Amino acid sequence: MEKAKNFKGKFLLLFVATYIFIFVLSLKTSRTDRPIPKPRWPPAECPLWVSNNTITPLTNTKHFLVSAYMDQRVDGLDIRIIGLFRRDSIQPLHCLFCCGDHIGTTTPTTILQHSDNFGFPFVTTDVMCWIPKNCHATHVTLLTEPDAERTSNLSWLPIRNQKTNGKQKMKFNFTVCISNLFGGYNNVLQVAQTLEMYRLLGVDRVVIYNTSCSPELSRLLHSYSQEGFLEVISWPIDKYLNPSSGWLFSQSGGDVHYFGQLTTLNECIYRSMERSRYVLLNDIDEIIMPYQHNNLMSLMNTLQAQQPNTGVFLIENHIFPKKHSEPSGRFHLPQWNNVPGINILEHIYKEDPDRNIYHPHKLIIQPRMVEQTSVHEVLKNFGRRYKVPPHVCRIIHVRMALQGSLTLEQLHVDKRLWDFQEKLIPNVDRVLQRVGLLHSDKQS
Repeated sequence: MEKAKNFKGKFLLLFVATYIFIFVLSLKTSRTDRPIPKPRWPPAECPLWVSNNTITPLTNTKHFLVSAYMDQRVDGLDIRIIGLFRRDSIQPLHCLFCCGDHIGTTTPTTILQHSDNFGFPFVTTDVMCWIPKNCHATHVTLLTEPDAERTSNLSWLPIRNQKTNGKQKMKFNFTVCISNLFGGYNNVLQVAQTLEMYRLLGVDRVVIYNTSCSPELSRLLHSYSQEGFLEVISWPIDKYLNPSSGWLFSQSGGDVHYFGQLTTLNECIYRSMERSRYVLLNDIDEIIMPYQHNNLMSLMNTLQAQQPNTGVFLIENHIFPKKHSEPSGRFHLPQWNNVPGINILEHIYKEDPDRNIYHPHKLIIQPRMVEQTSVHEVLKNFGRRYKVPPHVCRIIHVRMALQGSLTLEQLHVDKRLWDFQEKLIPNVDRVLQRVGLLHSDKQS
């Protein structure tokens, strides 16, 4: 009996040992048969080089990139890259994204040339693409091939207008976009008067694209920038192209219309899109002036109530020839004698527009309702457009006569600027004094 118990115990022990051996052997065999996993390399870091320039050459092309913005107003598209492309060498391109801490995959692009190029070889261009899934995109660049080298010689653009949680409140009511200064521009007095006039009308911010201006004007602009009223964007277009100072290629030649004016206007719209309720698109020697309201906000409140779902308001241009001055000399102020530039208060005679021919307008827009713009009209927009009657609002544009054959008697008197002279003159004096340009013989 005792032998039987010992036998059963040894048998049970052998059975358990055998079972454990087989189990371990099968486990080992199973692990050996599994494919060896590929090593996981850390994702490539990005971006390697971020362009802080306003004009960035695109590698392996004849094109230039300006800026990139989040723009999801068109279904299926997330990013709008504003560029200046050579029209005869447009090729397929691919967006490559920096997804926070690693380089993502490429996505195809839609390339949209703006319809206005005035015959010049280079045209303002929008490159549109979508962001890949699971990518928190912070920067973007363009490739000529989807599988091209992704770690070197890439110029990354920061993606602006990133969405934030909740509804973002507009920082400004009105922004004026002015493009652009070139040729050592030196109209200091008129610039000071224009900027101070816009302040009185309720403008919060002015953006100027500067290729070149005089040292005196540069000091003035720097002073406004320090206040936070003005944003000066460096625009060295002449370092990359042969820019034209004219608007038509057949007359002036060159690479691009009017020092890239169309590109800067569009760039300014997107720069202001999430920050400003309205944007005024006009030149430095023009003032968009309300004639039935004392400021731009009351004007726009009235117009929006009368014209709902309107995002583009066209303002008629009225020329005040600089060769004709107000005869009494009331505003020929001695403290301004040595300040270079035109004194707009001295010019009260204006031409009546010849409406039998094309007459240009400038624009007040709601930037969220505009996709592309030209100088005198928008090219693509959402909502309606409305031409504002000139008795409600028009442009005061002091410059060379457009209809040079008109005599003084054929012009009309317009003293609207004088309604603001009590505040305008001391404000101009203050800023000129601040930058050391006010004449020492100032009289009361």
